Amino acid sequence: MDLIGQFFSYVVPFLIILSVVVFVHEYGHYWVARRNGVKVEVFSIGFGRELFGIDDRHGTRWKFSLIPLGGYVKMLGDADATSATADTATSADPDSFPAKTVWQRMAVVFAGPAANFLFAVLVLSLLFVFSGRPFSPAVVAEVRDGSPAAEAGLIAGDRIVAVDGDEIASFEDLQNVVRGQAEVPLTFAVLRDGERFETVVTPALEEIEDRFGNVHRIGLIGISSNTIEFQTSDPASAVGQALTETGRMVTGTLAALGEMIAGSRGTEELGGPLRIAQMSGEIAQDGLVPAIWFTAILSINLGLINLFPIPMLDGGHLVLYAIEAARGRPLTERSQEIAFRFGLAMVLSLMVFATWNDLRHLKVIEYVSNLIS
Repeated sequence: MDLIGQFFSYVVPFLIILSVVVFVHEYGHYWVARRNGVKVEVFSIGFGRELFGIDDRHGTRWKFSLIPLGGYVKMLGDADATSATADTATSADPDSFPAKTVWQRMAVVFAGPAANFLFAVLVLSLLFVFSGRPFSPAVVAEVRDGSPAAEAGLIAGDRIVAVDGDEIASFEDLQNVVRGQAEVPLTFAVLRDGERFETVVTPALEEIEDRFGNVHRIGLIGISSNTIEFQTSDPASAVGQALTETGRMVTGTLAALGEMIAGSRGTEELGGPLRIAQMSGEIAQDGLVPAIWFTAILSINLGLINLFPIPMLDGGHLVLYAIEAARGRPLTERSQEIAFRFGLAMVLSLMVFATWNDLRHLKVIEYVSNLIS
């Protein structure tokens, strides 16, 4: 694929998907700020020099900027786009952000991540209603020779109905149970020719590589399913399923990060903008529905990451405002400056680490090493 083809296959989908989730995030800040009487001066998708924009009747400049890796909402009274420091010349204005109560400021800050979660729930709900949820019945299509399933006596055509007494409704349910129970004996309830029996299967610990090059250590029993169905839902059920799916993604991400911190899981899965661009391009080539799914997932991750209690992120602001609410007064300017410098160092370090992972994953480091060796 030539350079132009790669641009339209990878860069364009990446910019569209990222711009959507950034717009949703920043619009959450904007909407709640306006409802609390805060004047918003700038709403920007991207950073740096303005490419084009318009002014609305409220005096807000809506614009696209040169570096399309994020965005910001600058409110009256902010000295910069991060709201890290106040502009002394305008912070006393009753329409400025610093002039609002600590609870109003917390609401404005929390609204960004909240908008990402609400957007994801809405998108997933619509997908469940109109496209349906991917569903594979827990019916064995093939058993790998010498696998734990083969040793337990499972054969093609068996329907797995329960594991350790918990009902199994789909092949995805079975995967979720087995993957987290490597080397743990599990009691399978199986239907074969209308008769039910039980057998013990012990998933083997194996390493697999996904389509993006990430290596995962999971439990496998050596069976496959070749049936995929899509189950649509009524609107009320779809919302509940979307909330459940969003919660599952959040807890899964937090669990993975906890394993990385504990050292039981590798950090090579952490990706930055290059990895997201690659994933956006590959998923976009699969069609509109997978691209919409990916947009919802990215929105959830953006909302979650921004809630981490790191100064510079929304979660860091919320921590500082919570301290202010408890003390009855904000921290000193010196303390806030130290906190935000620490937060900036953490964010930059994480970005560098994630980008290094991207370069290794895309074999750029290996390519450069071969050139200079």
